[in-house]
Amino acid sequence: MRETLAEWRPVIDDAIADIVPREIDADYLESFFGDPTYEYDPTAIQRALADPLWELLDRGGKRWRAVLFLVLVEGFGEEPTEYLPYACIPEILHNGTIIVDDVEDGAAKRRGEPAIHRLYGQDIALNAGNAMYFLPLKILTENPADLPAERRLAAYEMLMYELNRTHLGQGMDIHWHNERSPDISADQYLEMCACKTGCLGRIVARLAAIVADQPPAVESAVAEYAELTAVAFQIGDDILDVENSLGRAGEFGKEFGNDVREGKKTLLVIHALEESPPERAERLREILAATENTDEEVLEALSILEEAGSIEYARERALELAERARTAIDDVDFDPATRRKLREFTEFVVDRDV
Repeated sequence: MRETLAEWRPVIDDAIADIVPREIDADYLESFFGDPTYEYDPTAIQRALADPLWELLDRGGKRWRAVLFLVLVEGFGEEPTEYLPYACIPEILHNGTIIVDDVEDGAAKRRGEPAIHRLYGQDIALNAGNAMYFLPLKILTENPADLPAERRLAAYEMLMYELNRTHLGQGMDIHWHNERSPDISADQYLEMCACKTGCLGRIVARLAAIVADQPPAVESAVAEYAELTAVAFQIGDDILDVENSLGRAGEFGKEFGNDVREGKKTLLVIHALEESPPERAERLREILAATENTDEEVLEALSILEEAGSIEYARERALELAERARTAIDDVDFDPATRRKLREFTEFVVDRDV
């Protein structure tokens, strides 16, 4: 799977550059956004939109959402290169959510470098992140694959539905972070993931099914596959944050003990609070509720998670979700090569080390 991702990434980045070039000029602005009422300032838009977007993209990222879209489109019998602009939709959306999420979390690092708002300021970061929610709609307007009107409308309606649900998930996550009270249920955590992370996965799958003119049953099946895979990815992300801080994972690109410092309510935390002795559970609550933590306190919290077996528990849940994802597409008529790639995606999101 890593080879597939590496192969497609430069192609996807070139396609994104057709939508938002690295260098902004007046010709691009007029062709993409229409004639100005008075006069555009390309330099301002360069600094406020293109620079922060490409700063984030050039740091890395797996582009797995865009690649999954292309794998599905090919599995539906279409030529994936004809739909490259559509593959950019979930990728641009995802990176926009990252920028906004880091502002809301007060994150220090992203992909091993200062978070975008730390480099450009919160005002530019929020404007760029929000713009990246809307830029993908322009792709549907330009209609590069000559989709019929009913399919374009279905894509618009799908995007509005799924993007609204992402904000439900983000809202729950922000509230829990602000309250710094970790007493939420595992189902509430999984629902947050299903909205915040899962809906981006659903966009990938549903958009592929819509542009390839698949029936509703197939769209529903691949959407379930993608949502479950995305939630497994989020749990894998939480595990990586802990293992990186314990020195057992690769370079993760985030601050040491990031989730503990933010008081995040992860599946590992929920499990540890339920399974730890009362005094250890209370100590974990205290550390997570603090506005600042020393490195020693972060390590103490991580040791509580480890003692409770929460890392293993979370990994088992992620593997279970990955298995359910594979089962969700059992009845879809994919060829063996596509089915193998889709299986590899479900394994990659849990077993990756970055």
